[in-house]
Amino acid sequence: MSDTARILTRRQTLGLTAGLTAGALLATAPTAAAAAPQRSVWRHRRSQNGWPVIDGDRAALFRVEGANAAVPLLKGDVATVLLHVARRFSYEIDMLRPGDVQGHTGHRTVGAGFESNHLSGTAIAIRPLFYPLGAQRGTGLSDLEKIVVADILADCQGVIAWGGNAKPVKESHFQIDVRPGDPGLARLARRIRGEDTVPGSGAGSIDPFLPDRRKKAAAYL
Repeated sequence: MSDTARILTRRQTLGLTAGLTAGALLATAPTAAAAAPQRSVWRHRRSQNGWPVIDGDRAALFRVEGANAAVPLLKGDVATVLLHVARRFSYEIDMLRPGDVQGHTGHRTVGAGFESNHLSGTAIAIRPLFYPLGAQRGTGLSDLEKIVVADILADCQGVIAWGGNAKPVKESHFQIDVRPGDPGLARLARRIRGEDTVPGSGAGSIDPFLPDRRKKAAAYL
């Protein structure tokens, strides 16, 4: 093995995998996705996860720490948790860039009910062009990247749901999966904020490939 191969970190390895996956997806774009899902207008006052649909003035633009990306989200605990998800993706799978993350929107046209959660500022889509709604199996995240996603879901203790487990599939999609006022959301956000004040803890310091973590995360794949 060459010296260059020996010094590849896990993140660099995952980044290379992500780049190859993205390249393959772009190269096969006409066949990477299933038939385009039928779209409809979401007319309800609440998004699918039970949160009120909000105007843009109730959302704020947040920078994803450690990445050159920003995303509009509902202020407060929701933003804290979703930014944690985006940061872990950026640290552990591949660095996020401008335009990679979509958040709150006022556009009510959806291809699946869970996409309505963007209307309440309680969902993000990370690189949705690479991981679109209804994509065929084998065209999205690699097995290694899915291990990281499963660890993120386990880390969030049921507060976050992933579109890779939804029907139709959308591997770019992450959403708040509890109702407003759920104590689990506040507890998780409080923990994340606490970790952010302690050097060497929280996003950027986690190894999702440790045996104990993989065992706990297995239920989320």
